[in-house]
Amino acid sequence: VHNKHTVKELIMMKRLGRLHEQVFEQLHENIVHFGCKWIRSQEKKILGHKIRAVKPEIDFSEPSLYLPINPSFHNNFLPSPENGHVTPEYIQTPALQRDAPNVNGKLTFFHWQINQEANRMAGTDPEVLNMQDEDGDTILHIAVAQGKRALAYVLAAKMAINGSLDIKEHNNQTALQVAAATNQHLIVQDLLAHGAQINTRDSWGRSPLHVCAEKGHLLSLQVITISISVINVTCPCLGLTPLQAAVLSHNNIVKEVRCLENPCSFIMTELIHRKQLYMECIRTLMLMGARCGTKDLKSGRTSLHMASEEANIELLHFFLDQPLALALVNVETFNGNTALHIVSSLQNHEAQVDAVKLLLRRGANPSAKNIENEQPAHLVPEGPTGEKYILKVKSISMRFGTQGQSFSKLRK
Repeated sequence: VHNKHTVKELIMMKRLGRLHEQVFEQLHENIVHFGCKWIRSQEKKILGHKIRAVKPEIDFSEPSLYLPINPSFHNNFLPSPENGHVTPEYIQTPALQRDAPNVNGKLTFFHWQINQEANRMAGTDPEVLNMQDEDGDTILHIAVAQGKRALAYVLAAKMAINGSLDIKEHNNQTALQVAAATNQHLIVQDLLAHGAQINTRDSWGRSPLHVCAEKGHLLSLQVITISISVINVTCPCLGLTPLQAAVLSHNNIVKEVRCLENPCSFIMTELIHRKQLYMECIRTLMLMGARCGTKDLKSGRTSLHMASEEANIELLHFFLDQPLALALVNVETFNGNTALHIVSSLQNHEAQVDAVKLLLRRGANPSAKNIENEQPAHLVPEGPTGEKYILKVKSISMRFGTQGQSFSKLRK
């Protein structure tokens, strides 16, 4: 029995040793499926044309796959028709001409992986790299989705030479958008270094930054915010900035926690972790220049209005602690509602009273009227909850003098 077990272990070790080779054999079969033709001479002609434009002090007998090849400088940027709305101020900073990660001048494992991939992909016809399957995916899209960083690095280097790094699949997603959607932050960094365009939009009008903010992909978001000059970009379809997308996602987690009945500790731990990720995304966006007072395009809500929709105490505290919070607290939506209007209208919400107290203490006007001539107290729900609401906030509203008195009397 012992000998059989040992043989089994040896077989498993042998299989693990061949795993790397089998992966690339499968990749080769996929390339053949796409109609691959290996024409080394054609690729050398293309590469030779690009090599002449490179700094002469660097030896490029073949283009180095360690260096980003497509800098994508602003004055050379010609947006495709679907990205024609992207003005120069919204374009990321130029790609960095730098080596792949290296430690103390020694060859890293990532370098070794790149060398292996480069050898296997040497001589690949550029037409093969640009070929798309029935879903519109190129080999680069698939490599990114599978998290194969070294392979994606090599493919991106080759496709950057040909100007095909930003090919879109059937959902109008580039390889960079796929990397952002799957939270492959290192691949996001590599693609940006090769010159991938950062403000392309998918079929839903979302940029990679919107996707990271919406999904809570903190590491990818941090990589993107370092490379982009303008954070407060609005999604044309949804009408939301990345900050607003993150706020709504944070609200969804708060609502999910509130609606759970007897949740297990594992679920609660997971939800709390996700909420913390969204909170860090919001902090990062704010630190990079996002404005919480920007209104969405559909209803004129600011981030404070959105946080009020769920009586999100954590976000309300965060936004009201900002330097310009006093000017923000009474901003109106397109229908004239302030954040206090929105919180006052909530139905059977356990955090409603605390949210109202917070807004009033930070300067919310209880006598503000919307376009229907309604004050916040008009929107308080009837019944025991509404009466409890009035009693709880009466002492605070009285601080506003006659405004506070009218606020308390409206429900009598």
